[in-house]
Amino acid sequence: MSLPPGFLDELRNRLSLGQVVGRKVMWDTRKSNQGKGDLWASCPFHQEKSASFHVDDRKGFYYCFGCHAKGDAISFVRETENVEFMEAVKILAAEAGMPVPDRDPRAQEKADARTVLVDVMEQAVQFHRLQLQTAGAADARDYLERRGLSVEAQARWDIGFAPANGGVLEHLQGKGTDPKLVVDAGLAAESDRGGGLYNRFRDRIMFPIRDARGRAIGFGGRAMDPNAPAKYYNSPETALFDKGRSLYNHGPAREAAGKGKPLIVAEGYMDVIALSEAGFTATVAPLGTAITEDQLRLLWRIAPEPIIALDGDTAGLRAAMRLIEIALPLLEAGQSLRFALMPEGLDPDDLIKAQGAGAMQQLLDQAIPMVQLLWQRETEGKIFDSPERKAALDKTLREKIKLIQDPSIRNHYGQAIKEMRWALFSPRKSSAPRTAGNRTWNSKQDPWKRDVSPVATARNSALAGAAADQDHVREAVILAAMIAVPAVAVDFETSLEQMESRDPMHRDIQTCLLRHLGAADLRACVIEDLGTTPLEKLMGQNHVAISPVMRRGGDPDIARLCLAEEFAKLTARRGHKREIEDAVEDLSGVADEGLTWRIAQATAAVDKAGRGDNEDKAEYAFGDNGARMKKEEQSAFDQLLEKINFAKGRDRPN
Repeated sequence: MSLPPGFLDELRNRLSLGQVVGRKVMWDTRKSNQGKGDLWASCPFHQEKSASFHVDDRKGFYYCFGCHAKGDAISFVRETENVEFMEAVKILAAEAGMPVPDRDPRAQEKADARTVLVDVMEQAVQFHRLQLQTAGAADARDYLERRGLSVEAQARWDIGFAPANGGVLEHLQGKGTDPKLVVDAGLAAESDRGGGLYNRFRDRIMFPIRDARGRAIGFGGRAMDPNAPAKYYNSPETALFDKGRSLYNHGPAREAAGKGKPLIVAEGYMDVIALSEAGFTATVAPLGTAITEDQLRLLWRIAPEPIIALDGDTAGLRAAMRLIEIALPLLEAGQSLRFALMPEGLDPDDLIKAQGAGAMQQLLDQAIPMVQLLWQRETEGKIFDSPERKAALDKTLREKIKLIQDPSIRNHYGQAIKEMRWALFSPRKSSAPRTAGNRTWNSKQDPWKRDVSPVATARNSALAGAAADQDHVREAVILAAMIAVPAVAVDFETSLEQMESRDPMHRDIQTCLLRHLGAADLRACVIEDLGTTPLEKLMGQNHVAISPVMRRGGDPDIARLCLAEEFAKLTARRGHKREIEDAVEDLSGVADEGLTWRIAQATAAVDKAGRGDNEDKAEYAFGDNGARMKKEEQSAFDQLLEKINFAKGRDRPN
């Protein structure tokens, strides 16, 4: 008894021989080329010092030039695990996630039937090729010419034509082929109205679909009638053809990718042909806009990072977004996707015809990683003007990241999302016009708003630089305190995100801290990302060295008080500055009470922050009259009072 036909082929297609063998050997990195599936190692079947054991991962075979051992994944497991054929199949099937079917006593008969069907399909390819040259295919030839396909290109891709009448069914019957075989091949079907058999493909340009071994297994037909129910129509599921596990141009693309070409995933037949003819020979297409999980695994067997270049219309973008959901749980180190976002309304074929292959190459070079498309999907066209909306975004992204099984990749996705989130929500001075009622205010269009630039003397004055110097000092103290006491830094993540660092070095350190917040050693993280120079410059500043956190040896309580105070003062000062700027923009010639109140409130906030509430609580006490006294001085004064005997004065004689 044998297994059902096609099971072993599917098993071999799903597994990477390199991964199977890699569990038993150590690859020679000097001879191996992982990208091309060209792997070398010392042979596991005999003792040797040189790497003479070769694995062709793309073809799925191994060979030892020393002991001449050869075979595929099944034979490798049999030899290395010392098991029988069926046990090796079960081991590999469990790894591939495929249930082992019951042994089929008619397996050989079915395998022979598949061979016959392949022959029927090849005859159909030749019939359609000949029909393309007939008078009835004039419109089809004109269409292909308009699409830029030469006669030579048509021959290379075996493009044909299915006539409206007298199709492949009649042709094969005339040659003595059993009509049932034509039906089993997906070329004909039984009429529901009792009219006998009919051709599935009529008045359509025919694109043969071949498997990885180059065998014709199905067709895609492009309708010539603009009123046809379906513009493109694929073969039905047959013993040969499984749409969800097949790729158009699979074999040639795999060969080209093995030679170093980037693997491109386009949407349809014409896109694949146009890209391949333009030099992008490692191009495939799913047989439909939606890429299935099985097709994704096939893509990763060809190349570790395929570029998805679906059409720039709604359907293409929707398919790209759906692909994210499929890909996230399957991500592995070095195995991902990139996305080339086509211009709206254009497909690769359109772009190449309009702007040439160079424009397509530029688009591929700018392909974005999947994490960026995930972020774009969740943020594009949305407004995050409330804490609730921001929280909803965070929740959605967390749920998506949880789908990733690999902990390392999941962590890197989290860091990337955190950086993009910070870039989106960090406060910036907006240049967009402000709206007030029905009028739009813009300083450039209002005549009374004159842009007055400071002269050099003003720029160098103490008054002009005092505020900036204070902010610079506070930024430095904040960053240094967080580096010195990482455990406290997490509590101030939101404040750190909102801090507008004016100094480029401070900005780099700030970004680094946000990226690694939660790490036990932030100092090491900064050195790893930025080197030692920025850290040395930061810690070498006098105001940093004398800050309470540094003087107290990184005490967490002191650090927490210091950070809270510095953030409060920095926020108040910059809030006051923004409030004044906004108030100036809101002036319409008449000062109102609301404007005055806003400025007063901002000024009060600055005054309150300047007093340093945390410092007050830590080092000062207040009397009944509101007077402030250092706690050390109050303690000394209380001790002095205790030493004075006020009763002596009353005992003295008059």
